Amino acid sequence: MRCLKYFENNYTMKNYKLAWRNLWRNRRRTMITSASVFFAVFFALIFRSIQTGSYGYMYTNAIESYSGYLQLQQEDWWDEKTIDNTFSYSETIEQLLLKDENVEATIPRVESFALASNGSTTKGVMLMGIDPDKENLLSDLNQKRVKYRITPEALEKIQGNDLFSEKSKEAAALFVGSSFTNEERLLLDLDIDIEEADAFLPLLKKYAHYDAEVIKLGEPGVWLGDKLAQFLELEKGDTIVLLGQGYHGASAAGKYKIMGLVKLPAPEMNSRVVYMPYDIAQEFYNCGNNLSSLVIHLNETDDKSVRKTKERLREPIPQHSRVVDWKEMNEIMIQQMEADNQSGILMIAILYMVIAFGVFGTVLMMTAERRREFGVLVAIGMQKKKLASIITYEMIYIGLLGIALGCLITIPLITYGTHHPIIFKGEMAYMMEDYGFEPKLVFMPVSYYFLWQAFIVGLMVFFSLIHPVRKILKLKVVTALRA
Repeated sequence: MRCLKYFENNYTMKNYKLAWRNLWRNRRRTMITSASVFFAVFFALIFRSIQTGSYGYMYTNAIESYSGYLQLQQEDWWDEKTIDNTFSYSETIEQLLLKDENVEATIPRVESFALASNGSTTKGVMLMGIDPDKENLLSDLNQKRVKYRITPEALEKIQGNDLFSEKSKEAAALFVGSSFTNEERLLLDLDIDIEEADAFLPLLKKYAHYDAEVIKLGEPGVWLGDKLAQFLELEKGDTIVLLGQGYHGASAAGKYKIMGLVKLPAPEMNSRVVYMPYDIAQEFYNCGNNLSSLVIHLNETDDKSVRKTKERLREPIPQHSRVVDWKEMNEIMIQQMEADNQSGILMIAILYMVIAFGVFGTVLMMTAERRREFGVLVAIGMQKKKLASIITYEMIYIGLLGIALGCLITIPLITYGTHHPIIFKGEMAYMMEDYGFEPKLVFMPVSYYFLWQAFIVGLMVFFSLIHPVRKILKLKVVTALRA
């Protein structure tokens, strides 16, 4: 009778209203089903944010540490990077480029191959002639100078000081020989709380401070990549010997004082880069006033702005020169990233499969649990189509509830992760650096990928509807009432 009265009161009610009221008759069941959708959205969004954020961070590092978004080059330079394929630089060229509304500055470079030697140890390096002041506009190179280094002597002093904990001493032993560009990273790797920094920083400055000097135009000094210095067993104040081939077959050789070390976010660069003032590099290669490239520093760096700026600059540039964008200069890296992205998409697909089976399993359980209820409703006169429509609305509500909660919970986490990336420390950081990765996980800010993940999870919920609707339309009342 109670079921009959419920049916009479609600028969004329709209299906979507009836579905909404139905959800809260069994809150526990609704919460369990919504939770399956919530976790699907949550893990999909977090995983995709980290994946796309890491790719974006790698692109940014490659662009800002080396290529820039646009470069003016001699037409054959990128295909054959020899000092012969350089172009004559003049202020007239710079003024022509600066007339464009999106060009903020130009950054001159002289880049070529050289052999770096210390005694019997030799390695091929990328010699970068730069303007130290202008280079800071792009790569902020001064902030990448090594300021701390844990040498064996520094390790001995740290381990002999009782103020440092055993964990800090073990971490210092793990990172012996490692370099640091700021205090925050040093404290993190030594497992020292930031709140206790005032007590430890004076000691660390005393034991491990590494005072790198600046390089200046007109002064023959160099900066070495951190890993390159370790390979050649060189320190600040030592002399490095450079050998190469100069302009039009001239010999290039010189000895230069090491003014300091740099640690770049691109680990590969650390193991093979030598920086020197570009006018000293021109003397080294005997190439007069030639440049290998002129980096064009932009105000707006989105793809559309870069493409339009490149098109506008094609006309005023000198003959036998061309403007090259970052995608062409980093073509191999982009291909590697795209290949890795495909494997990431495969991992997401596997995650979606697991999530889909979880959602379907929850719907299957809900359908089996309500089989007798469906049988009673059909037995007292409710049409199967109407019942199927109500269940469809219920699943839509559950799906929307789970997706909305997933997005609401995930947005603050991803926003926080965007501004505070996950930085690994200790053995994990050491291992990642050994494999050539910066020990950092970066989140992608909230953007279009949010809609895609929500849409895909919504499709899962939609396809999960097929089972309960099919069961209702094929329902045998007698069998259902015995359930």
